[in-house]
Amino acid sequence: MNEAVILLSGGMDSGVMLAWAERQYEGLHGLYFDYGSKHTAREYAMALDLAGLYKATLQRISLPFINELFSSSLLSSGKDVPDGPYDSGSISSTVVPFRNGIMLAIAAGYAENLKIPTVLIASHSGDHPIYPDCRQSFNEAMSRAASEGTFAQVKIFAPFASYNKKGIADLGRELLFDFTRTYSCYKGSEIHCGRCATCLERKAALGFDLGQDPTEYLG
Repeated sequence: MNEAVILLSGGMDSGVMLAWAERQYEGLHGLYFDYGSKHTAREYAMALDLAGLYKATLQRISLPFINELFSSSLLSSGKDVPDGPYDSGSISSTVVPFRNGIMLAIAAGYAENLKIPTVLIASHSGDHPIYPDCRQSFNEAMSRAASEGTFAQVKIFAPFASYNKKGIADLGRELLFDFTRTYSCYKGSEIHCGRCATCLERKAALGFDLGQDPTEYLG
């Protein structure tokens, strides 16, 4: 069965992965995880739009316990998201404990239920070391566990494991991907703030200083 389950957040990484996957698989089943982040509403709108554009199904999965039990500035129950580039202080506040592990476990079960052997996640080499559940070694370990725990021997695949954020941007341009149909800002405002770490990372990847970034920012 040449189909895949894809974690689709509505951000630029998963958006480009969806455009790439459309050419690799005959059927795509998107999962959007609502875990109570500040940017849920904006992200989900983008994920829904992208799923329609690339003819993927999209299932929204609510994980309210994360917002209730975990601490992170990324969550609506948390403190304000800090401005400025990623550093050990600012990035640590945005960590949601074991978020990718929880999502991948659910995705593996969803894939098993549909008898689909592949789960796609857009983790990449530029993901910061402080996020342990973004590392390729983690994805490989989760893939082994998923394969051992499913009849379909579900594998977790990170096709962008060797890419950095700019590499994903470059691939997106090769695929004629429209980055304005994605959302990255951790603050969740209608327009990207342009000041938080993820906005600054997006600017760098898309070439904001070179006039190549089509995103609208507040600052």
